[in-house]
Amino acid sequence: MFVSKMTLNQSGLFGQIDDLQDLTFIERPIRRSLKTAEEIDKLTVDEDLNDIERAVYLLSSGQDVQRASVIVNLPTLVRQNPAETFRRVVPKVREVLHVAGVEMQLAAASSFLTILQDDIILIQTHTHSILQIVLLNLDHRETVVSNAWLETLLASIDALPKETIRQEILSPLVSKAQLSQSVQARLASCRILGKVAGKFDSSVVKKDLLPLVRSLCQDVEYEVRSCMCRQLEDIARGIGLDHTKAVVLPELVELARDEGSTVRLAAFDTIINLLEMFDSALSPSPVDDRTRVIFPLVKTFCEKCFKADEAVLASLSFQYGKLCHGLSACFTEEQHLWFLEFYKKLCFLGLQHENGHCESQAYQLELENKYAMVRRNCAYNFPAMMLFADPNHFLSELYRTFSSLCHDPEISVRRTAAEGFHEVVKLLGPNVHYVHKELVTLLQDDSLEVLDALLNHLQETLELATSRGEGAGPESKLVNVPDLVPALVAAEQKAASSLRWRVHERLLHCYACLPRVVPADQIYFRFLQRMFNIITTNEQRQEILTKIMQELGQGRSYWNRLRYLDLCEIAMELFSKSYFCKNFLIQALELVSDPVANVRYKLCHMLPRLRSTIRLPADKHLLQQLEFCVRKLLCREKDKDVVATIRKIVLELDKMEITEPYHKRHERDLLDQKKEKEEALLLEMEMLERQQSEAKLVGEKHSEKKRRDSKTGLSGTKGMSGSTSGATLSTSAGKEMRKAKLARSRSLSSHPTTPKMSNSSDKSLKVKESGSCPGSGKSSMLAVNDDTMRPHHYSVASSSSSMSPTPSTSSMPVLIRSNTSSSVDHRGNGGKDTQSRKLSIQRKSNSFGMQSGRE
Repeated sequence: MFVSKMTLNQSGLFGQIDDLQDLTFIERPIRRSLKTAEEIDKLTVDEDLNDIERAVYLLSSGQDVQRASVIVNLPTLVRQNPAETFRRVVPKVREVLHVAGVEMQLAAASSFLTILQDDIILIQTHTHSILQIVLLNLDHRETVVSNAWLETLLASIDALPKETIRQEILSPLVSKAQLSQSVQARLASCRILGKVAGKFDSSVVKKDLLPLVRSLCQDVEYEVRSCMCRQLEDIARGIGLDHTKAVVLPELVELARDEGSTVRLAAFDTIINLLEMFDSALSPSPVDDRTRVIFPLVKTFCEKCFKADEAVLASLSFQYGKLCHGLSACFTEEQHLWFLEFYKKLCFLGLQHENGHCESQAYQLELENKYAMVRRNCAYNFPAMMLFADPNHFLSELYRTFSSLCHDPEISVRRTAAEGFHEVVKLLGPNVHYVHKELVTLLQDDSLEVLDALLNHLQETLELATSRGEGAGPESKLVNVPDLVPALVAAEQKAASSLRWRVHERLLHCYACLPRVVPADQIYFRFLQRMFNIITTNEQRQEILTKIMQELGQGRSYWNRLRYLDLCEIAMELFSKSYFCKNFLIQALELVSDPVANVRYKLCHMLPRLRSTIRLPADKHLLQQLEFCVRKLLCREKDKDVVATIRKIVLELDKMEITEPYHKRHERDLLDQKKEKEEALLLEMEMLERQQSEAKLVGEKHSEKKRRDSKTGLSGTKGMSGSTSGATLSTSAGKEMRKAKLARSRSLSSHPTTPKMSNSSDKSLKVKESGSCPGSGKSSMLAVNDDTMRPHHYSVASSSSSMSPTPSTSSMPVLIRSNTSSSVDHRGNGGKDTQSRKLSIQRKSNSFGMQSGRE
């Protein structure tokens, strides 16, 4: 056995040595890559040069990293000296960009955009030179570079005046849009046309831009046609309502019948985005024109996509709700029905049968994913389709479809249905009971993602689902939802057993609405015990702290000790300073002697934050320990990184009290006081709960013993008068006992007593002294039922007296029987003699206490 252990340790040691050797091989190229003396001389610049001269020198004879630095700092040079920068630096930048790489080109595009947008320069003075550089690099051979310069140009158009745009941008744009130019140049022309359309009047757009727009809409390349089609929305808004029908709509109709699917999709999206505009543009009778033009166009597009173009179906399904909502005002009954039936087909697309309980067909994986995306988009649009179909017709038209989406085999579809469930419940109103079954289904879903999506509006959903459609509120009548309570319980158990604690936390927050949606008896029997279990199992702090200290703070692995320091950082954010110092700080400071330098290095960085948790003068001893740790690191530390760090940290510690503003320190102290109050309140509540539970346990044992003793005493009682007086005594004593319990429960929050004293006083019968006894704080005692109770009562009084040298009625249990009571004692003479002796002894002790007090 020892041989096997040695072999294992040796193999592990050899493995570590091999790893170290690998690290040495990794380090060698790094040493070779260091700069030589000759290279350092090349990178050195004369310190006497000003910023402009240094920039010109670096752009002319510097290396790429130096040139890139100049280009990045170009906006700063323009702010400091715009005239010299544009006269000497910008021409050099233009020369460098001819041979620059991708990174330098991207940096230049960003710098010139900053110059144009921030109004650093007078636009009329130097815009021409900047725009020439931008337009020149639009045709760069690298697509990423040309796109960056295009974005720079588009973003700068908003800051440029109209005349500059007309001269510097539109003039070269005519040649860029020709078929002789590259596809990349024509794509850029499409985007520029869409951007500048909003800068000019409709007459200018119609005269100067529309010819280029028509040309690009009929381009031979489908990418150009698709790009120009997506710009027609901006073109339409630029030319106004008068020219939209005559120019834009015919182009859209033509593009919607294009052979390229991406072109048809672009036309479809543009039509949907312009629906509101078409409502007033299609004059004089917009309903007839929409029915004649828009409906056949969209219907043909939908049918063609459903039969042969699954890729476009995803975008179509995503826009479908907006489409139907925008066109619903002009649909006939037949057209309305057609769009609703087409939506139902999309909801069942890819399923074997027309219900949501069966599995999808064995299609190819890519096709199944496309169909699942279509159904997910349908679930997203379901609230809009409810409005389209009228919520009053939900049961006959859409319930089967909604149930299918809630039972869909794909998790993403069910999750999307859960996200919009509260909207469906709102629209149903008094008919909310239609979807009770689906609500329970989503709560019991196998995937936590579905439950997580339902939690976003679960409180609102539950209140609406149980309110008879009268709105959520305390006055609404509860509706019994079948299987709702078991579903909520199952959801909590599933979330608790998973590793996703945030879902469990959100669900428990949502259970705050249970009193408004579930009867009180159901809360008591189904939820209360579970809540107590959660509270008790998640608040065993002392055990958790001990485990943290042993396994992390004192762990054998340095990795665990590092994790303890990480945990200390989190604890400083969550808890008050006093709680952190009491439970975490000492162990953290002990890591100053850790054998691993990484642990000491991290501790050094944490010292300022650890110092901020110490409050003087109460925590003076902790400050002394922290200072001792600092001195120990300064004197004995051998690792150079730790030494450099602790020297820097010492300076920070010296400046902490000086440099921090007062208001920040005051705000932090107020926040810490709030945390401390909350922690104290939690501890007090837990102590009271523990005392009450212990008191209840002891009281039950005592009452059981009392019942057994009372049975024995009742067997010897005789006479009707004795029974009557005993009943009267027990009734009055019971009332006094309830009053004493109520008073004790009220004073428990401010003056908690020990469990034994409170229990014995709870279960004893007490009647206040009528005033005949002269003692100020002492009490005289009589047996109540039988002789077996006397030793117990006497021991309680004795223990109470011994515990309190200055007895008071508020801190000790008072057991008093009035000597003027009319009750009849059914015991023998021996009992009476014993009772009288006890009374005389008690009175003598009381009178002696009074005399000594007077003296």
